[in-house]
Amino acid sequence: MSGRKRKAPDSMEQACMLCGRAAADPDICGHKIHQQGLCAHVFCLFFANNLSQQPLEDMGLMGFLPEDIRRTIERAAQKQCFVCGKSGAATTCRQEGCDRSFHLPCAAEGGCVTQFFFQYRSFCGEHSPEQAVEAAPEKDTTCLLCLDVVGDRKSYGTMVCPACKHAWFHRGCIQGQAVRDGISCFRCPLCRDRDAFSSEMLSMGIRIPFRLPSQDPHAYDDLSERHSRCDACECLCPGGREQAEAQGPWQLLLCCSCAAEGTHRRCSQLRTSTTSWECDSCAGLGTASSGFSEPTGPSIPSQAPSASSRGSPALQGSCPSSPAGPTRVRDRSRLRRRARNTYRQPRRRRRTSHVPSSRAGPEPPPPAQ
Repeated sequence: MSGRKRKAPDSMEQACMLCGRAAADPDICGHKIHQQGLCAHVFCLFFANNLSQQPLEDMGLMGFLPEDIRRTIERAAQKQCFVCGKSGAATTCRQEGCDRSFHLPCAAEGGCVTQFFFQYRSFCGEHSPEQAVEAAPEKDTTCLLCLDVVGDRKSYGTMVCPACKHAWFHRGCIQGQAVRDGISCFRCPLCRDRDAFSSEMLSMGIRIPFRLPSQDPHAYDDLSERHSRCDACECLCPGGREQAEAQGPWQLLLCCSCAAEGTHRRCSQLRTSTTSWECDSCAGLGTASSGFSEPTGPSIPSQAPSASSRGSPALQGSCPSSPAGPTRVRDRSRLRRRARNTYRQPRRRRRTSHVPSSRAGPEPPPPAQ
């Protein structure tokens, strides 16, 4: 135990008596407490084996009695960390039959999950819980927080929002966001879901401080509000654009890319099996959505429109949130034809004739008088 009390060789700061480190990630281990000749990180105390907190937090170190802490340190000295190989591992996997122990600062390196709520359970890399949501990132998908590539699958270091299934991020990035936001403001960075997202992140070992934000608690209300209306050109829902049901034709789907626009299933003719939808702004006019197909009907001409057609006022004036379907296909074809006609060379006015011209092209010269 005397080795635990000495200063770290490269620092004048005293080391934690449970993990043996003077410097550790405060997002994981919390701050250090110095009291009654003891020094320990807050969460090293909470995750230590068989160390109970007393009802009165002013007793000992945040309710942990000095004599109990010393007994825990003695027991931990007999256990070796399966990650770094050093002794003093005070945290053991809670999976029945597993005796793997580790230091709390070694948890991330060993793929361990430490749940920062209620019983403060911890699991080694082999028995750590995994996200149940069925999703895989597309090629070159980047973390929404650091913009680095996240990889090609879910893993300990790569996580996804369980609500929208399109928000991907690194474990370290979302942990930092959770500490900054606190439980009252922590939401999915894409779809802004709070309840399912926070519950999943807690289970997966993300520490979310249970505190109100240090600033005005309503300062981020607008930013954290989740979009909740149908933005289709024509909303068919009898209850209006604001109505949203858990399932069925009036279930509201948000854009899987920006989450800033939404649509009822029926308003955009989405099948019940469709799980994602993309607005026109993200998918490009005429390509929304990635989750449904247009019914058979009049097709758009295969010839690509000219540059003038793509930038024509007629196309720019179309509704940005119009759903795909027969009406939309027909309207878009008409707009493209109108756009092409707008930029054709002007013709000379002809006399009215009851016989339509059989071919398009320049007019023949007028007959000689």
